[in-house]
Amino acid sequence: FPDAAFDTACTAFGAVPFVADSAALMREVYRVLRPGARWVFSVTHPMRWIFLDDPGEGGLRAVHSYFDRRPYVEQDDSGTATYVEQHRTLGDRIRELVGAGFRLVDLVEPEWPQGHEGIWGQWSPLRGRLFPGTAIFVAEKPA
Repeated sequence: FPDAAFDTACTAFGAVPFVADSAALMREVYRVLRPGARWVFSVTHPMRWIFLDDPGEGGLRAVHSYFDRRPYVEQDDSGTATYVEQHRTLGDRIRELVGAGFRLVDLVEPEWPQGHEGIWGQWSPLRGRLFPGTAIFVAEKPA
């Protein structure tokens, strides 16, 4: 895409956690946005990386280092990676944005909705009421 081609860029749990060099991704998004444009993306909240993928009591115990940036990898029977997700801390993400030239407008950490009792994968009311599951970054390319 040409420079300054877009007014907005967004992704919800899409590209960002699946790119090994996410700082380069931030620079590329900055390049294709017009001055004053917004870049909004959501990722699984980095805090979730310290817990097991267990919606019950077992998922309330911290077992991994928040600062371990090795990717989460799933492999098929032949050892081929079929799913790779990169971990970055909140500070890492903010430094990537600022380093690319963005101004951080907001960091939204949605609270678990009152009355929502559904369980999906690691997400549950038990965990959701204690810590956020999502981080939404809102950044702007200065005008």
